Amino acid sequence: MDKIAVWIVEDDPDWLRGLRAYLDGQLDMQVIFYSADPAVVREVLAGDSPQPVDVVLMDIMLDGVPEGILLAEEVAMSLGARVIMLTSMEEKELIFRSFQAGAIDYQLKTDFEKLPEAIRAAATRQSPISAEAAERMREEFRRLKRLEREFEVKTVQGMITPSELQLLKLVDEGYSQSEIANQLFISIRTVKNHINHILKKLKTSGSKEAAQQVKEMGLFHTDSES
Repeated sequence: MDKIAVWIVEDDPDWLRGLRAYLDGQLDMQVIFYSADPAVVREVLAGDSPQPVDVVLMDIMLDGVPEGILLAEEVAMSLGARVIMLTSMEEKELIFRSFQAGAIDYQLKTDFEKLPEAIRAAATRQSPISAEAAERMREEFRRLKRLEREFEVKTVQGMITPSELQLLKLVDEGYSQSEIANQLFISIRTVKNHINHILKKLKTSGSKEAAQQVKEMGLFHTDSES
């Protein structure tokens, strides 16, 4: 049976030496290349017909910077190998970026006993994303979604004037245009002009839809506190 060919890219010499010995001790795998230097890895990738590799273990942090993320993408594209990221910390953003770069899993260095099984699963291309990795991905997606939502709210908040917000609040409460005009002591024509301006800003088709959008963003609550 052919052994699983493994690369290791790791900048801690003691950990690299120990990991090589541990993996070479597995009957079904062999470390065929290892390096602590990204430049050396790139030289091998640029060379003529590098030796086929099944799985690459890639440290996220190399010389104190997340160079492993860039290397992961280059390795995956050049060799078609499955890349497992190694990390000593659960940095969600870096893990997320690693998956974007083409990694298929990540493993904490403290859980190195799990690496042989992770390598075997990756080599057979049957490895689902691990439960830990999936949870980190979900957390990062949630964080990015929150940031996106906060940006949307601030954008709308910057577009809508206080008087337009007050008008939308009355729309949400069910007031007709004539009733809004009486409430705000303005003409119906002015109400219609305000609504047209709002619809253009929010790119909505109707005042009720605009009011609902602003309400869901919590801007009516903000207005009541100010």
